[in-house]
Amino acid sequence: MIQGGSNSFPKSDTSIKVLLADDSEVVRRGIRQLLSTQAEVAIVGEAASFAPVIQLANDLAPHVVVLDLHMPDENNIPPQEVKSRLNHGSQLLAMSVWDDEDSKRIAANLGAAAFLDKMHLARTLIPTILQLKQACSAEG
Repeated sequence: MIQGGSNSFPKSDTSIKVLLADDSEVVRRGIRQLLSTQAEVAIVGEAASFAPVIQLANDLAPHVVVLDLHMPDENNIPPQEVKSRLNHGSQLLAMSVWDDEDSKRIAANLGAAAFLDKMHLARTLIPTILQLKQACSAEG
């Protein structure tokens, strides 16, 4: 389990709390760097496999969980079980390096609010997170 990082504490009570979940430190670092440019986004935790994602999501109650669909998991938790075990207030943003029908199907079966291709995160991640937060605010 990985928790923390340079942007790990909410910047304000109105921050969009994000939990990052990817088995690659390089990808997590890149996402942290990308999101650090947004004053309204706070990374509250990180995980490198599915079991810690579930625990951290329930402990930290993030608005958005950015989840790599193809992580290994030492506890043999399949990605299909992740959404059902998450805090119900969290929106799931699924991502994969493979922009194929299988990945999109997994994301849909998870109940992900959005699916992003990792190859285009630099231009799609921030707008998608902001849209998810806006949708949550409108519902609540």
